[in-house]
Amino acid sequence: MSEQNQVTLGAGCFWGAEAGFRAMPGVVDTRVGFATGTQPDAPKVEVVQVDFDPSIVALSEVIEQFWDLHDPTSVDRQGPHNGAKYRSVIFVNSDEQAEEANAAKRALNESARFAAPVVTEIVTLQYFELASEEDQRYVEKHGAGACSL
Repeated sequence: MSEQNQVTLGAGCFWGAEAGFRAMPGVVDTRVGFATGTQPDAPKVEVVQVDFDPSIVALSEVIEQFWDLHDPTSVDRQGPHNGAKYRSVIFVNSDEQAEEANAAKRALNESARFAAPVVTEIVTLQYFELASEEDQRYVEKHGAGACSL
């Protein structure tokens, strides 16, 4: 899968987010793990790495699902989960992805869909560490009650 067809997204608890992305037509594969970007000394974020087929689903649609799966206006908190590792972030692989993600964030803010401004960070992916096998497809293995969706 080329980097252009992969994006890494932090939307709080990675178990629930992964289940949401896996349900999308055109998503070829997902894996959960921990990522960092270009910010020096930033803590690792729980993320879902999403591989998608752009002939079926566009990056913009993957990002739209990302907005739907969490609260992008919440700083370092998603549901019952607190801390920087649960922050809202889009880790991109190219300047083109960064432009598209920033445009999507601007459009979301302009839409007034949320009462508060979108705080999602958009940064270049520098590091990705795969979570344990037990964490992969966790909701499929243990049910939706494992994580607030």
